[in-house]
Amino acid sequence: MTKPLHPLTMWVWSLVLSIGIVALDNAWVALATVGVAALVVYLRRDGSPWNATFWWSLRIGVFIIAIRAIIGVLIGVPIPGTELFRIPILELPSWMPGIRIGGAVTLERLSSSIHEGVIIAAMIALFGAASALTSPHKLLRVLPVFIYEIGITLVIATSVFPQLAQSVKRIRRAQQMRGIEKVSLRSIALPLLEETLTRSLQLAQSMDSRGYGVSRKRSRYRPAPWLARDFYFVITAVAAATVMVAS
Repeated sequence: MTKPLHPLTMWVWSLVLSIGIVALDNAWVALATVGVAALVVYLRRDGSPWNATFWWSLRIGVFIIAIRAIIGVLIGVPIPGTELFRIPILELPSWMPGIRIGGAVTLERLSSSIHEGVIIAAMIALFGAASALTSPHKLLRVLPVFIYEIGITLVIATSVFPQLAQSVKRIRRAQQMRGIEKVSLRSIALPLLEETLTRSLQLAQSMDSRGYGVSRKRSRYRPAPWLARDFYFVITAVAAATVMVAS
């Protein structure tokens, strides 16, 4: 079994690499970084429910690239270059100079839109990798006291997404076992809403039974030390980001 990292290691790793990607602004490097993140997630996954966060973040990234390309083709600032095709122009008010809907779609205009979408998708994928390899409960334990209440809100919010993904899979599997071959959105939404509300009530009851918020003094059941492997992960990311910024 792969030894776990410090709860903050992957978040620092993702943040540093994201800074490097934005500074370099190179789509190929961004895609290569996403490939490295995918390899890290594949090698260090442990079967936890939040491991699926990374693959969902990739799907969201592909969707963002497609939407950005469509918007870049239909709406945007004209960029001269190699013309690919032409779309009928829709007249806009005079107070919107420099922007048009339709017109000539050039290779430069399309590639610029896809480039921006790739950079955004890469950043989402990196933080998706951090969420996939970090237990939200362990992350909550290492947060400082002065941001603990904000941290628990963020941890609950980020842990909801992988739980929803697992719930959707479980509901679809149960319906297929009952002979429901055509699974509609409505048939999934209602059981999903009921399960989400039940989980929220259980979480509130468990927090209340443990006396959350009664005392400002925090207890630590199991410390999470910063080990050499965490240091190597962060140093590797810092070195890569430094090269990106310097380039």
